Amino acid sequence: MSNPQQQINSNQHEPQQEELKPEGNMSIWEHLHELRIRLTKSAYGILAGMIACWTYSELIFNYLREPIAQYLDKGGLVYTAPMDKFMAHLKISFVCGLLLTSPFWLYQLWSFIAPALYKKERKMAAGFVFFGTLQFVMGLAFSYYVVLPMAFEFLMNFGGQIDRPMITIDAYLGFLVHTAVVFGLCFQMPVIIAFLGLIGVVSQRFLREKRRYAVMIISVIAAFAAPPDALSMILLLVPMCLLYEVAIIIVGYLERQRVINQTEN
Repeated sequence: MSNPQQQINSNQHEPQQEELKPEGNMSIWEHLHELRIRLTKSAYGILAGMIACWTYSELIFNYLREPIAQYLDKGGLVYTAPMDKFMAHLKISFVCGLLLTSPFWLYQLWSFIAPALYKKERKMAAGFVFFGTLQFVMGLAFSYYVVLPMAFEFLMNFGGQIDRPMITIDAYLGFLVHTAVVFGLCFQMPVIIAFLGLIGVVSQRFLREKRRYAVMIISVIAAFAAPPDALSMILLLVPMCLLYEVAIIIVGYLERQRVINQTEN
């Protein structure tokens, strides 16, 4: 028989052993079950956001129409099929609901991935998710408040005042979404380059030496990705070049931090 002292010591060690148990130690079926739960919660959250945005879809549509409204007859777009306007409001509600609930479904995604990561990796991944989201929102804001007004000023006044525009809802929303997504994704460049620098793929010296090649690649991307006018290409090219310089600074900072950490260890 074991004495009471041994039983006490055994009970004291049990929580410590439990703490050392890997959080991600689950079977494939348990992972799939957890994924299903997270996806279901995300879908319900997005649906709730979509319903909330549907209530204000007309207000949102008026806000999205604002950059081009002054160039249209009576400030309105046109539609050529009975369902066009309804489907446009439905699409707007879905996209806005997706953006509105992004903190919730990103948290669900994070909750599924985080148990498989070490503590240091969790902090790193959380930082990249935060700054990636921030950069994407900055790209959306830049496209709406800077790019679209300047692009429409050029495009709608090109070729004189005789011809009158009749822009359909589908054509305008397609142009708007394309421009917003392009700028949102291109604004991710500092985050992507910083990640490559963090894992040692690129260095600050490498980025400086290859600057002219980077500018050439950025110019090609801007020519193909931007809306089909020279002004939009320039408005995408200039911020991307500035963001490349920001990425060089960030990678240099990460390199210095790595050296400091190695010295301390």
